[in-house]
Amino acid sequence: MTRPLSVALAGLGTVGAGVLRLLRENAEVVTARAGRPIAVTAVSARDRTRDRGTSLAGLRWYDDPVALAAGKPVVTANTALIAVHGAELAAAAERAGVALGFEAAVAGGIPVIKALREGLAGNRITRVAGILNGTCNYILTVMRERGREFAEVLAEAQKLGYAEADPSFDIDGIDAAHKLAILAALAFGRPVAFDAVHVEGIRRISALDIAFAGELGYRIKLLGLARRSAAGIEARVHPCMVPQGAPIARVDGVFNAVVAEGDFVGRIMLEGRGAGAGPTASAVVADLIDIARGRVTPVWGAASGALSQVPSVPMEAHVGPYYLRLMVVDRPGVIADVTAVLRDQGISLESMLQRGRSPGEAVPVVLVTHETRESAMRAALARIAALDAVLEDPTVIRIEPA
Repeated sequence: MTRPLSVALAGLGTVGAGVLRLLRENAEVVTARAGRPIAVTAVSARDRTRDRGTSLAGLRWYDDPVALAAGKPVVTANTALIAVHGAELAAAAERAGVALGFEAAVAGGIPVIKALREGLAGNRITRVAGILNGTCNYILTVMRERGREFAEVLAEAQKLGYAEADPSFDIDGIDAAHKLAILAALAFGRPVAFDAVHVEGIRRISALDIAFAGELGYRIKLLGLARRSAAGIEARVHPCMVPQGAPIARVDGVFNAVVAEGDFVGRIMLEGRGAGAGPTASAVVADLIDIARGRVTPVWGAASGALSQVPSVPMEAHVGPYYLRLMVVDRPGVIADVTAVLRDQGISLESMLQRGRSPGEAVPVVLVTHETRESAMRAALARIAALDAVLEDPTVIRIEPA
């Protein structure tokens, strides 16, 4: 029999224990697809006494899990590690002539890394977008289905284990931005650039906005979007209104989805569970099978010297339609004041919603714009927020066609 591939696990938490269990329970199918057995022979973890739900007998324990520096191939599920340090890690792997696998770092069990880097290798990718954080997608789904407010649904998600005790990393869009930075690097063949990603979260989304979105024919999703244009690469994470009929609008709960557009393949969409022991272990083992077969693909799809240095496009240059909700005092002349500000910034309106009359009281007013430049919208918002009839900061959600 061909010599087994020996694996050392650095960490035995949800992912590490899931990998150990998968390799044992699916040993026969893994061996057939890898061409040889894959066996965990060593581990490195803080607590040797904790019950992981599977036997650790016979495994060697190490205090120092260093691998790349020792010339060993590495597979990781650590998204932030790849998004922030991916360039230097790729260079280290290239110097050592070993693989650096990170399929599990984006979208859990969805094989999006292989899809972009290998399956679509013959295409010029023009756009990649996705629901990249299951916690946010779950919260927005429950808010829509039950008409509940953000804080209430977040507390429930924490009790169910869908959100961390400190959920900032998820709900403020940082996790999704890490994942988008990785996807953009793969899609457009350039070094990973997390600092170039514009990031907004979902804290300010209200049940009222979700209800208005439905009335207008949209659903609100936290999306990561990266696009290639003549000016460079635009990369952004923020809440979006997407048409209810768009496939990505129907991806609910803790599921993730990624859409890619290539010049020859057209548009494809991959959907599945973006987290959890099983899906993440599935992605890790896929990378291990590549290593067992001797398949080594450059980390970003091409050697470091062949990567593009195309510039990043600032968020202020973004152009698109916008949803704008204001809470205003219901009195004559308020709408005229608001529309005058928009006119001065060259922003034209597609539609307006105002429900009922409550003279002297606060009422919501919803405006939907035609395509306009982000910088113009920001200038208009500053002036609108300063109007004495506007009672709170305006809510703005960008509208995406699909």
